[in-house]
Amino acid sequence: MKKPHGQGSAKKGGSGRDDDHEVWEYAAATVEPLKRAKGRFHPASDAVKSAPSKPKVAGGAEPPTVKHRAAAAAPPISAAKPARATAPDLAGFDRNSARKIRGGRLEIEARVDLHGMRQHEAHAALKRFLLSCQSRGLRYVLIITGKGKAIGLQASHIGEADRERGILKRNVPRWLEEPDLRAVVVSFTTAAIQHGGEGAIYVHLRSKNRS
Repeated sequence: MKKPHGQGSAKKGGSGRDDDHEVWEYAAATVEPLKRAKGRFHPASDAVKSAPSKPKVAGGAEPPTVKHRAAAAAPPISAAKPARATAPDLAGFDRNSARKIRGGRLEIEARVDLHGMRQHEAHAALKRFLLSCQSRGLRYVLIITGKGKAIGLQASHIGEADRERGILKRNVPRWLEEPDLRAVVVSFTTAAIQHGGEGAIYVHLRSKNRS
């Protein structure tokens, strides 16, 4: 910095106060004021301006959040499966119908003779017979099992055929009470003497259009 004109002479012959005043005036005249830089960074205000705005959707509503989208994408709960229908219970054989069959006023529409069959053969034949009769729309049928021997079934002199007839006489009513055959059979009862008595059974079949 250049010394102001007359500064040296002032120190020699004048007072120190006048010299200081002249220096101050000179400095004030030569210094230019600083200008504020444009685009200066202000942390608080610039952070607010730079924050991304939420996108708008039609109607002014805010877009769904991640939680809402996940809920919308969740698969629907499947409906509970209906319980499987059970076979209906057997009813008592209608007495009026039984009297009509015994008296010949109600016709026996079909019959099956299980004589001479093994148990598994008789069981399969019985099921085929009843299902076939129901599909044909028949209502009253006869099953012949045979009486067998009432006493001494385990005796050595009893023939195999007699044993099988005795077993079928006991098992056929049990088979008729099984769920798959209860769906076909309404009721059954022991036949009249002219139709086989204790060795035969009247069976009332369900209509194929009814449960």
